[in-house]
Amino acid sequence: MTASDAKLFVEVFVTLFVIMDPPGTIPLFLSLTSGRTAAMRRRLAGQAVLVAFFVITVFALFGQSILSYLGITLPAMQAAGGLLLLLVALELLTGKADEPVETTNVNVALVPLGTPLLAGPGAIVATIVFVRRVDDAWEVAALAAGIVAVHVVLWLFMRYSVVIIRVIRDSGVTLITRIAGLLLSAIAVQLVADAVTAFVQEA
Repeated sequence: MTASDAKLFVEVFVTLFVIMDPPGTIPLFLSLTSGRTAAMRRRLAGQAVLVAFFVITVFALFGQSILSYLGITLPAMQAAGGLLLLLVALELLTGKADEPVETTNVNVALVPLGTPLLAGPGAIVATIVFVRRVDDAWEVAALAAGIVAVHVVLWLFMRYSVVIIRVIRDSGVTLITRIAGLLLSAIAVQLVADAVTAFVQEA
């Protein structure tokens, strides 16, 4: 594995980390699983991560074919993805969050935890963009490792959410979420800038 492959791994991990926002999932996970036993919370955490991983993997494998079928170019996807990520970043920075969905007959690990909270539009778009960039087996391995690593971190955060929330408290989660929003906004702006540059070069 070369330095560029390691760089790709770090870029994939950091991008998906700030989009999926593991620290920010803790309050919602705790609220959606309130009244459940510790064993049930562990089970729901595992299910949610597996659902998110499945969705991301499907789009990593077939997302490029979907784009080709629809005639969507990479610069267009980068621009759309950048704008979408910017909206997510603004929500992280401003603290805006959707109200938890009341579910009685729906497994919360599937909806809304697995998708769209974890494997949402932002993560899907970012994954497709990364897939379009890989050229060889080592880059594919770096991309896959980044995706797996971020899902492992997601599972750890939700698995030990009760302990984490006691240590960093609500203010700590808020601080980490704001920093993640700042990083994500920078990534979003860079995506849009790269897309504009590509459009100009093609013209």
